[in-house]
Amino acid sequence: MAATTLAAEVLKDDLAVTLARIMAAANKCASEAGIDVHQSLISITQFFRDDDFVWRVNYGPKDYIGRRGGDLMVEVEPRRGTVLKVLRGQ
Repeated sequence: MAATTLAAEVLKDDLAVTLARIMAAANKCASEAGIDVHQSLISITQFFRDDDFVWRVNYGPKDYIGRRGGDLMVEVEPRRGTVLKVLRGQ
């Protein structure tokens, strides 16, 4: 299968652009909090709060078996890409 350039299509995809904005804001916040983003297992969840959607990006250790806590969760407002809340697991 040949590689395909999707730049133009991706930039027209509102959800893809929104997720990129969310990830950039969350990654910056996580890095500033001392999290090695590239060594994290990352999950993202969308939920409804105050009549609007919010995205939560969770950064956990890749080697999570036998470990407890230490996750960092960053809640991001999708339209402006602003960080609403930062939670650190115990």
